[in-house]
Amino acid sequence: MPLTPPINQDTVDSLISRMPTGSFINGEFVDGEKNLSVENPATGEEIISIAAADAAQAGMEALDAASAAAAEWAATTPRHRSEILRRAYELCLERADDFALTMTMEMGKPLAEAYGEVNYGAEFLRWFSEEAVRTSGRFRPAPAVPDQDVLVYSQPVGPSLLITPWNFPFSMGTRKIGPALAAGCTVVLKPASLTPLSSLLLMEVLRDAGVPAGVVNCVVTKDSSTFSSTLMEDPRLRKVSFTGSTPVGRTLLSQASQHVLRSSMELGGNAPFLVLESADIDKTVTAAMAGKFRNNGEACTAVNRIYVHKNIADRFTEAFTAKVEALVLGNGLDEGTTLGPLIDQDAVDKCQELVDDAVSKGATVSLGGQAHGGHGYFYPATVLTDVPREARVNKEEIFGPVAPIIVCDTVDEMVEAANDTEFGLMSYVCGQDIDEVRDVVGRIESGMVAVNVGVASDPSAPFGGVKESGIGREGSHEGLSEYLELKYVRIG
Repeated sequence: MPLTPPINQDTVDSLISRMPTGSFINGEFVDGEKNLSVENPATGEEIISIAAADAAQAGMEALDAASAAAAEWAATTPRHRSEILRRAYELCLERADDFALTMTMEMGKPLAEAYGEVNYGAEFLRWFSEEAVRTSGRFRPAPAVPDQDVLVYSQPVGPSLLITPWNFPFSMGTRKIGPALAAGCTVVLKPASLTPLSSLLLMEVLRDAGVPAGVVNCVVTKDSSTFSSTLMEDPRLRKVSFTGSTPVGRTLLSQASQHVLRSSMELGGNAPFLVLESADIDKTVTAAMAGKFRNNGEACTAVNRIYVHKNIADRFTEAFTAKVEALVLGNGLDEGTTLGPLIDQDAVDKCQELVDDAVSKGATVSLGGQAHGGHGYFYPATVLTDVPREARVNKEEIFGPVAPIIVCDTVDEMVEAANDTEFGLMSYVCGQDIDEVRDVVGRIESGMVAVNVGVASDPSAPFGGVKESGIGREGSHEGLSEYLELKYVRIG
């Protein structure tokens, strides 16, 4: 049975005593000076201290290992890689208690949501175990030349650098590692220094599932820029996949140009949530709650701006605010908690700045709106109404539990406001008039649109954005293609 709050200290101590405390290179955990303190954002206290590696040295050691293992791993059969990934999926579920408890402690999400991430993240390993044996190719006669044929098939792109964020510390790793291994690529993973523990536990799983030494490496370091630039200057590296902010993505794309690396970028979001006049209020509120407050609001796909048609604005706002008021803020390991802390004090300060800016420009705080003092990095669920278009919450990614509501007179106004951003990752549309919904979906500028639901992420669907929200896709068939190169062979 899954662990349920409240969690006693003996359970926590037992997990910490078994925790890896250093980078994973060439099949082994590398110990060293314990110079990186991993904090619990609910308390501000240290969970454990681990060894942060020298960025340049450890980076090169990891790339050496990945490069040395590349040819042999690429030569394995797709079925062999598939079976290893399937076993890794099963081990993740067997160790769900460890993963969920670790995520809640190092990132802050409620324990029930952490279990949800275990299931979601493990599914990438199962999905790509199935995709591994379905790499496409084709063979046909040359259309204009007799006795010649055209053969097209795929090969692994090669050693890959995978850089993951802190907000989904388990699933962002599996979402990148799954397709890379399925395609026959070796990898170097760089997890966020705020939340490295889930990634280290994942290394144990992959090792125990049968991934050979050197095929998967994980470097924990506090010097991210030196680490990435060191690897990307080396011509042996052939792919970079990054999930994080758009400014960092721009820098990585510039560095990737030096050796023309294959690049996948899942960058910032500023998701609009459109409530059409035909929307079912109860279903829409349910969707808005999931889209806004899942993962404490710290998701690139999180609802950032809520645009409501004037004819139903009062009903929606009243019902939504009542649901938000019922959220319970607290430590994710405590009973009853439905909204956890933010990742650090900077995140709390950013939410307060955005709220204060909106209020200074005419917005009304209907609920919350003031950071809590004391231990931990808590910010209350907040609802803002009468929010003007020029407020920063309309332009910037909030990454916290702040919900701005903007009333619009027409659907055209809603669509225009939704598209008024450099981002284009996720959008949400709620309505029961199918013709109107189809029209709005067609005009929304984003890589993904959720209709009448608040969560759309699915390992079987292509995840990614347009405009400055990134390039490439993760998940689905497209996710495997990101790690494959096409080879055309002319046969005479």
